[in-house]
Amino acid sequence: MFNKILMKGLLLLLPFVFFFCPCMAQETTGTDSLLALLPMQKEDTIKVQLYLDIGNNYELNDPQTAAQYYRLAGELSRKLNYSRGVIKYISNYTGLLNQKAQFDSSLLLNKQAIALAQTLNDKLLLAKCYANTGNVYQYTSDYENALQHYETAKRYFEQIGNKKLIARMCDVMQNTYRELNQPEKAMQLGREAVQILRNEGDPFLLGLALVNLGNNFNKANSDSALKYYTEALAIFKDQNFTRGIMTCFLDIGNIYLHRYNADSMKPCYEKALQLARQLQEPESECIAYRGMSHYFLYTMNFAEAKKYITNALAISDSLSLKYEHTKNLKSLSAILYALQDIKGAEKALDSSSISEEEINNEEIQQKTLTLSKKFETEKKDALIQLQQSQLQQKSTLNYFLASGAIGLLVISLLGYRNYKNRQKLQQSKIEELETEKQLAATEAVLKGEEQERSRLAKDLHDGLGGMLSGIKYSLSNMKQNLIMTPDNTQAFDRSLDMLDSSIKEMRRVAHNMMPEVLVRYGLDEALKEFCSEIDRSGVLQVSYLSIKLEDARLEQTTALTIYRIVQELVNNVIKHAAAKSALVQLHYSETENLLTITVEDDGKGLDITILARSGGIGWSSIYNRVDFLKGKADVKSAPDNGTSVLITIPVENEKL
Repeated sequence: MFNKILMKGLLLLLPFVFFFCPCMAQETTGTDSLLALLPMQKEDTIKVQLYLDIGNNYELNDPQTAAQYYRLAGELSRKLNYSRGVIKYISNYTGLLNQKAQFDSSLLLNKQAIALAQTLNDKLLLAKCYANTGNVYQYTSDYENALQHYETAKRYFEQIGNKKLIARMCDVMQNTYRELNQPEKAMQLGREAVQILRNEGDPFLLGLALVNLGNNFNKANSDSALKYYTEALAIFKDQNFTRGIMTCFLDIGNIYLHRYNADSMKPCYEKALQLARQLQEPESECIAYRGMSHYFLYTMNFAEAKKYITNALAISDSLSLKYEHTKNLKSLSAILYALQDIKGAEKALDSSSISEEEINNEEIQQKTLTLSKKFETEKKDALIQLQQSQLQQKSTLNYFLASGAIGLLVISLLGYRNYKNRQKLQQSKIEELETEKQLAATEAVLKGEEQERSRLAKDLHDGLGGMLSGIKYSLSNMKQNLIMTPDNTQAFDRSLDMLDSSIKEMRRVAHNMMPEVLVRYGLDEALKEFCSEIDRSGVLQVSYLSIKLEDARLEQTTALTIYRIVQELVNNVIKHAAAKSALVQLHYSETENLLTITVEDDGKGLDITILARSGGIGWSSIYNRVDFLKGKADVKSAPDNGTSVLITIPVENEKL
């Protein structure tokens, strides 16, 4: 990527709020007018919206004041039991929490918003809540969960047909794919977002998409990046969007920095520095200071260069901005070399290497989770000692001896690490074999269960069913040859009706044991018929939706297991949820080979902690089947807020 600033694009992932005023030139007048209305307004939903409007006007240039009004909106909404107001408060307030990197609080609130939105049965509202939650996962580098929530939101937006919101999803998803080092996919989504927003005529969102699209280009394609940044800068100036203007100046300044164009980079960094101070954004201020130090380095004013990079180092060190601190140390090293302070330059360079190594170690630890904190600390200490010994061995023989001793220590530590890694590998293999053994046992149980179901269904249908049909036929013929009183005739007909009902009930039981439509027509048709049958019975209103399920060529065992999972979930809703309606949705993603199953209801909900301890046969059966398919199940519920079950299953298409 050409440039990486502002906490992984924090500026550019705006929350999906429910109103927005792009005409910032009228901000002062609008805010004064809204504030004048507050004392006259009753404590009702209109006042909630008034608080939100005032906060929205303050948000871009005075986030602290905006947060106060958003909190007032949330408190009043809860007092009024106004669910939509609570969701609006969460959507706006968590945008500010994200800017402050308070992601744990933001994630908790956004999950509450999803739960509230599910009770309102509003697809637009629910989609926005999913998108906001995806943003939080994006900030914390949990890209798998981010894409999952973004895809869910985008699917809802597509169902609604809102092109502008589809464009916004394309815009934020390009950031995720860029972080996953998939620039082609990122650029494809970015261009799609820009094209839609040009047609929709929304300059503010277009500016955000242009900046994100420009970030996809590397140094070799800086002309394309500069074109998009310049267009975005003009838009943000017209919108009076201070933070966007600052970002564009930093991006453009970095392009000129890598082109070694001192005259062009200076005004960009000067303006960015001024705006960063105005917005009280120290990370951006740090980047601008470093840019100015490079300008003075290029122009041979080494004293000024050192002053600016010292300011940048003070900020990055105080805020623990390791990525920026490493770059600042490297810049300081270059400046000290220019000032002939070789020893100081070497120390700065060594410190940057240590900082860079720490960053790399943290990324490895986050991805693998296999090395303990104690061993990481010992490794860092050993690397520091090794680097110090390498400097000392240049002067005296004692330094060589110390270096040798530390080298032996490092070798011992590496040997210990290899030993522990082998132990972990062996333990992992043992656990893998145990898991395979458990899965094999589960598979045998499930197959035995289905075989027994199939045998019983066949016996019922062909054996008992045939016998009952024969009895009905014989009794019907007997009736024609008997002379009976009217009362006996009525009793005889009633008995025939009861026999006919018994035959139907027997067929229904046999069908549940082994659905014939599944074998003949596949999973999609079987689930559709199952949900329709429940819906027609009047016990529960069931809506069924499948997306690209026909593209998944599933093995018979897999399809039957998925059918049983959905069947058991719906039966649980009927038995325990006291629900009026339920939604069954299956979505197959061919690119990811992933099948997503969602079963939601509007019932009384349940306590997840009690569910985890209950060990009921129904839920145990569901979890066993999900484990057998190597899937994951996530249950979300709360008392009086319904229940949502999300199951993801990896699908290996059956070979043709």
